[in-house]
Amino acid sequence: MSKVQYIYRDEHFQNSEPTKFQEIDLADDEMLINFGPQHPSTHGVLRLEVITDGELVKKVVPHIGYLHRCFEKHAEALPYNQIIPYTDRMDYVAAMNNEWAFVMGVERMLGIEKDLPKRVEYIRVLVAELNRLASHFIAIGTYAIDIGAFTPFLWMMRDREHILRMLEWTCGARLLYNYIWIGGLFYDLPIGFEEKCQEFIHYLLPKLQETETVLLENKIFIQRTANVGVLPLQVAINYGVSGPILRASGLKYDLRKIDAYSVYSEIDFDVPIGQGIVGSVGDCWDRTWVRMQECKESVKIIQQCLQKLTTDCKRGKEFDPQALVPKKIRPKAMDFYIRAENPKGELGFFFRSDGKTDIPFRCKARGASFCNLSVLPALTENVLIADLIAIVGSLDFVMGEVDR
Repeated sequence: MSKVQYIYRDEHFQNSEPTKFQEIDLADDEMLINFGPQHPSTHGVLRLEVITDGELVKKVVPHIGYLHRCFEKHAEALPYNQIIPYTDRMDYVAAMNNEWAFVMGVERMLGIEKDLPKRVEYIRVLVAELNRLASHFIAIGTYAIDIGAFTPFLWMMRDREHILRMLEWTCGARLLYNYIWIGGLFYDLPIGFEEKCQEFIHYLLPKLQETETVLLENKIFIQRTANVGVLPLQVAINYGVSGPILRASGLKYDLRKIDAYSVYSEIDFDVPIGQGIVGSVGDCWDRTWVRMQECKESVKIIQQCLQKLTTDCKRGKEFDPQALVPKKIRPKAMDFYIRAENPKGELGFFFRSDGKTDIPFRCKARGASFCNLSVLPALTENVLIADLIAIVGSLDFVMGEVDR
């Protein structure tokens, strides 16, 4: 048995006896360990307070607040159109999806959502799905690093770089775009974008299959993730979990299908769910597998958007992506909630407008990462410390969205 000595003093140590040393048995007594906020497996500034009994995790308490973006307070001091860049900085690896959800909410409050040109809608879906791919590449690649695989991480970053360059081509920004505006877009797609995007999709499809074979079918990866961190469907629902994590637990719940916002009702794609192929439904392997299948579905969506943009919704000399951008944004006095399917789950915005100014009286963000992180204590009871790292990585959260 390994033993350790620690310094012991009574409560009123100023008047206590000289320092006493007490010997404890690590195999019997619990120990408090802090993981982070610098630990790489926490994917950012998160501190996990872990109570362990040897190699066994008894309890995990996540502490947040190390990357507070103050988004909601910024939003309550700015006009609606100036809030868009702040949404980019919440989930900063899926900025297009963030700003699209916010913009849709304002457009519905103004009653201009159904007036948008089809070309604008298909461009929005196109760039959002490209950004979904980039976000999932980060999730899968960094998760491979957590488990101990290095090559898939390099592959994911290589392919993500192609996407970032194309998105930078559209608006000039590499990561934080401010491309989707209330009532339209910052600018139309660059000339030749559709052709270059089609070339990238043809290149990407075999690469996705290669990554799936090398990573998800790897024996070591399966041993580290199958039957680890199993999330029962009812527990996921009770905690408000959404996105790939919820779908990995077996529920076919995707807002792109359920709410059918924008032109998703005109696009053919499937919603993959966890099937327990190598382990249990809702384990770490299922969550990674669902993200990989969603990448393939995003490719299908992008191909259909490109088809529409080059046939029915061609660019024209008279097309102005800013034609419906309102000069003044002043919604009626109301409370309003909008939600959208982001790469990490349901992103929602609550607005309260007083009807007098172009600044929201209240703006509340419902971040998917915040709700998904809340289920961590329920997933990590009586697991090994190594499995704790595997579970944390499988949740794919961004702390900018957690702290908002």
